[in-house]
Amino acid sequence: MGIMPYDLAMRDALVSQDFLYTLVLKQPDGQHKPSVIGSIVDYIYAPEQPQAALEMLAKPSIRIVSLTITEGGYNIDHTTSEFKLSEPTVAQDLQSGSHPRTVFGLVTEALRMRRERGIPPFTILSCDNIQGNGDVAKRVFVSFATAKDAEFGAWVSANICFPNCMVDRITPVTTASDKDSLLEKFGIIDAWPVVAEPFTQWVVEDHFSCGRPSIETLPAWCQISVVPDVMPYELMKLRLLNATHQQMTYFGYLSGYRYVHEVAQDPVFVQFLLDYMHHEALPTLLPVPGIDLEVYMCTLIRRYANPEVKDTLARLCAESSDRIPKWLLPVVREQLAKGGEIRRSAAVVASWARYAEAVDEQGQSINVVDRLKTSLVEIATKNRAQPTCFIENKDVFGELAQDKRFVSAYLHVRQHCAPITPVCYSFVCRYSRLL
Repeated sequence: MGIMPYDLAMRDALVSQDFLYTLVLKQPDGQHKPSVIGSIVDYIYAPEQPQAALEMLAKPSIRIVSLTITEGGYNIDHTTSEFKLSEPTVAQDLQSGSHPRTVFGLVTEALRMRRERGIPPFTILSCDNIQGNGDVAKRVFVSFATAKDAEFGAWVSANICFPNCMVDRITPVTTASDKDSLLEKFGIIDAWPVVAEPFTQWVVEDHFSCGRPSIETLPAWCQISVVPDVMPYELMKLRLLNATHQQMTYFGYLSGYRYVHEVAQDPVFVQFLLDYMHHEALPTLLPVPGIDLEVYMCTLIRRYANPEVKDTLARLCAESSDRIPKWLLPVVREQLAKGGEIRRSAAVVASWARYAEAVDEQGQSINVVDRLKTSLVEIATKNRAQPTCFIENKDVFGELAQDKRFVSAYLHVRQHCAPITPVCYSFVCRYSRLL
């Protein structure tokens, strides 16, 4: 089910091929392994069929509703961590008699229908890259439901399960060349294939409203685990994988690279990433049952270095105002609280501030993709005249600009690592020598 304008193209593509699509696993040695996936049986574009969408969600056979709405889709105020009831589409959904247009309106209305019909409530399973994604989902849906009807909000809080989960597979945006390659190599015409790395991991909290599939009976290669507590796995992924994406992306782009594998094959960048993981991220993690973190960190570098995936730095540079506060700044705050290292994390914030200026050293424009683009670019243009202006943006950084150690580390990078030139080692190499 889709609700955003760009979901319509996906719906049309899937309808045209009986809801089948091709998953292409790209091996580091150049092999591509396609599989035709038939797990989708229907696709409803809710803005065109709102009642059909609600009836589908209200069916007794629907026991789990999963969410992939991106980090920014939860409508959370970064400063207060509260659900933003004043957001225009949310406010419209809260009006009496309105037809739901947001995910919050659709899901809560479907729950209300099930309650009225005596149908047990489904589980809401967030699959987005947010620490405690189930807890966040509960907070926002309960907030919406309570604003709609206080008694119903209390019922949602008491009766709906929101398991936390961690999903890990690098899956770049599908390109035209992916479609062409699939046709050329395998004779398969697919309007929307999915390309991904071979690695996959899915860890789910065992907390469901009305049953779940027998995941334990699935073959080992599925890499799905049901555990009592997902938090150690979440922190591992968010602070090692997701945060190292931010560690490499602005530095890499400003140094002239355009693909993740190019950065991950550069020894200077590799050392920078490993140093961040060992000295800044690792001290904030909990023990992870069944996982050797040293092996996991080295595996991350090998995954990034896969030249076949062709994950772009531009993709990782996008929506930084949602990603940095969720993935990197928690590491900074924990390390500041315990007196740990934060220099590499501060350097990444400095590289983001430079990237947000939207013009590189050759005068070429940078396409900043962010929901806060206008305000971020406006602030970043003042970087040289007001060195701390970027981190003084409380909507993103809260009170971090008041922390002398963080400000000192941030300014150290800005003073010693500019200007940025488009040669391989320019930015990180100079910074590495300063550490």
